[in-house]
Parts: sequence; C-alpha cells; structure tokens
Amino acid sequence: MISYICLVGWFTVQTMTMNMTRPTLLLDSYQCRRNLSHMVSKARQHNLVFRPHFKTHQSVKIGRWFREEGIEKITVSSVEMAQYFARDGWRDITIAFPLNINEISSVNELAGGVDLHLTVLNKESVEALNHSLQHSVGVFIKIDTGAKRTGIPYHQTEEIAGLKQQIERSPVLHLEGLLTHAGHTYKAGSRDEIIQIHKETRDRLVRLRQHIQREGEELLISVGDTPSSALAEEFENIDEIRPGNFIFYDLQQYHLNACSINDIAVALACPVVARHKERGQIIVYGGAVHLSKDTFLEGSSRVYGYGVIINEKGWIVPEEKIIVSGLSQEHGILNVSPYMLKRIVIGDFIGILPAHSCLTANMMGGYADVEGNVYDHLSG
Repeated sequence: MISYICLVGWFTVQTMTMNMTRPTLLLDSYQCRRNLSHMVSKARQHNLVFRPHFKTHQSVKIGRWFREEGIEKITVSSVEMAQYFARDGWRDITIAFPLNINEISSVNELAGGVDLHLTVLNKESVEALNHSLQHSVGVFIKIDTGAKRTGIPYHQTEEIAGLKQQIERSPVLHLEGLLTHAGHTYKAGSRDEIIQIHKETRDRLVRLRQHIQREGEELLISVGDTPSSALAEEFENIDEIRPGNFIFYDLQQYHLNACSINDIAVALACPVVARHKERGQIIVYGGAVHLSKDTFLEGSSRVYGYGVIINEKGWIVPEEKIIVSGLSQEHGILNVSPYMLKRIVIGDFIGILPAHSCLTANMMGGYADVEGNVYDHLSG
C-alpha cells in the first residue's frame, strides 16, 4: 500500500482511493470556490466589470463555477483557448494577447459565433483585420504602463492616437478602450510597492484616455494582474479587472503578500523515488516538466525555490520548511533534515505547493480533487 506521509490528515482517505501512480496535480475545490467568491464580491463592491482570465485554470469544469457566480465575460490568452471555452457556451470573450495575424481565419470563424474582443498594438494588425474579417469585433489597444513586456508605451500618445484613428476608420472594428497588464507587480518588494504600481498604472491610463478621447466618447480602462486585484482597495476610473491566478494562487503570490498559504488551492503530489543520506536529499518524480522552472525568493536569505512541501497535518507548510531547491526534466531535489530522511520512504507521495500555479497547471494538463474527481484542462 502506498504511504501518504505528507498528504495525510483530512487528505488521506480520499487520495488513497485515487490510486495515484505518477505526479498528480491536486485541487482543493473548496478553496478555489472561496477564492472565486471573494474576488467576485470585491469586483461588485467596487462596481467593476469582472472579466476573469481563464489562462490559469484552462478548465471547462472549473469555468462553470464562474457561471454559478453570475460571470458572463471572460479573458483568454489564445485563439485556441477562446475556441475551447466558446464550445462550452461562453459568448463574451476577450483575447488579451496581441493578435497573431496568421490566425485570422480562425479569429473570423470565432467572431461569427461570439462577442469577441481582440488586443492590438500596431497598424499591421489593424490592416490585416480590415482585409480579412467578415464579422465585426471589438478591439482594445494594448498599453505598456511599466511592465515592459509588450504594448505601446503609455507616454507615446501620438502613436496611440494614430492607431485609434486607424481603428475608427475600420468597417469591422469597434474600439473598446485601453488594456494593460501591470506585470511588474510580480517583481515588487512589498505590499506598498504593489499598491503604488496599481495607482501609477491607473493614473497613466486615465491621463492617456483624457488625451485621446473625444467628447462624449467612452473608452474602457481594463487592468489585469492578480496582485493589484487582490490587494488594492481603490479602483476609481478603472472599468474592468481581469485577474486569473487568484483562483489557485501560489508561492509567488504568497511572497508578494497577495494571499495566505491557506489560499493556495493546488499542490503537486510527487512520488519519492530516491534517498541520498550522504548529502541529505530526497529525489521526487516531479521536475521541470511538471512544476516548470519558475521560482520564488524565500526570505531575507534570497534563496530561490521551485516549490515548498506540505506536511502530514494537511495542506500547510511545516515549521521545518522544505524547499524544492533543484529541478531537471523529471527530477525534483529536496534538501531535508536527518529526521525527515528517516520518516520519508521510497514510494511516499510528497505534496508540493508550486512557485507558479499557472505554469504548473499548464504543464500537468489536468487535475484531481481530494474526492477523486477529475478536471479537464485545455492542454490535457
């Protein structure tokens, strides 16, 4: 019989019925729903359009929980993802990734069945849409407010105004507004810095809107990062939020103070395959192809880690924190004390909270909850 040394407690009986043999991404469905309800309530409290990003979970089954909360508008990160959720009846979809003009035929087909919103940031995309689209779509102009990933820099107002005019001349495009992702909140050093980035992002977009908006025209401001959505309490002049990671959270969000450890709703269950007493390490079947190589920084020591072990008391981190310190393609390396070396045996399943739940979920391509229910994933 498999021993579940680090997954016992309220977890044990259910997980033993799952007959796990390989790395499995476990889902705390109760906590997911709590995270969802909290964010829905917050959006309603601030009179915001809540258009959650589904790239974190990429699951039809989990997506239906959002419907139960009254959500009708969603965000995705690819045409394929939009098609996946459109097949389940979602009819108001924003693709918050710059248009790939090589997929215009698929975009056109999708636009024939849903209320589709695209993201553009160059004249070439607008020209391609004008030339090929047969169905009208909404478009957002992607603005870089400081993350420096993509988008037109917020201060290039003349370029943005020129793109706006090009869109307005189009027979098939309707300008919705300005869209950004303040991804630099993920690099913040404190809660106060996240709030400062949030305010700075809002103020830059508001000033830009004032500069390019005609009298009587309404342009939406859409923002999308989880740290700001989780921590900010002032959303004046923001129309829409698009967080995604909040449904699961992870160690990156925890170390940003965007959530508590108890809010993290996914854990990777990994079999122990080797013990090396001479160097104080155990090896699990759970590497970069399962966890990804995204990291978090642990404490003042600035130690990088790929995950943290949960203990036998349930979905919590023990006092003796065990960090996944190394990964190769299939191997995870854990440095442990002599005490833990004695306790952990070959064949045990170790529960690991991931550094970045979005990538872990994408790598794993599916979930099982603690009752043994299986959940779909687009990549599965």
